[in-house]
Amino acid sequence: MSQLAHKRRTLPEHAEIETLNADHTQLRDLLIAAQTEESDTAREQTKAEQDVDQVRQRAARDQKRLDSGAVTSPKDLENLQHEIASLAKRQGNLEDVVLEVMERRESVQERIAELTERVESLQSKIGDAQTRRDAAAEAIDAEIATATKEREVIAGTIPADLLKLYDKLREQQGGVGAARLYQRSCDGCRQELAITELNEVRSAAPDTVLRCENCRRILIRTPESGL
Repeated sequence: MSQLAHKRRTLPEHAEIETLNADHTQLRDLLIAAQTEESDTAREQTKAEQDVDQVRQRAARDQKRLDSGAVTSPKDLENLQHEIASLAKRQGNLEDVVLEVMERRESVQERIAELTERVESLQSKIGDAQTRRDAAAEAIDAEIATATKEREVIAGTIPADLLKLYDKLREQQGGVGAARLYQRSCDGCRQELAITELNEVRSAAPDTVLRCENCRRILIRTPESGL
């Protein structure tokens, strides 16, 4: 049961999902930054286009005034023509600004599309990993449920005082309260029993509760104990 619980906690999908979530967070932050930049650039483009429109309208009014013949003073005509020329230059410069902003906005939009695709791909991978994790965890939970029932049956055949001792030792010894005596060594601490201990084990009655002198775990005798 402890091994199954450890297996459940250390499913490879846990680490996979953690890595994918970290990548997803990073990409999402980049996407939000790009979307903010695109929004700012859109406002910048709108302002630049408005500036061009204002200059264009003013130039059209001046040209209409010039074409109407209402201005007859040579000096006024010269000033008006100079203003129209200045406005044309100004309009050209502003149109260049609009084009530059549009290019930057298009570049940002392409980056947004790329990041959006990558974020969606990661979301799909996270969903797949979560599905695999849940399926694996469900299978392990079923094994734990079966083992729990089996343990209850076995525990019911053990004297209460011995079961209490076992549970106490299990808590103290990292989850292992009883160990097999194998080839004269304790499987819990891997220490070979001394001659005097082995003699005591050999002479002990079958129902005697034996303890390892080194780790104090309950010793379980088997045909492979080397006695």
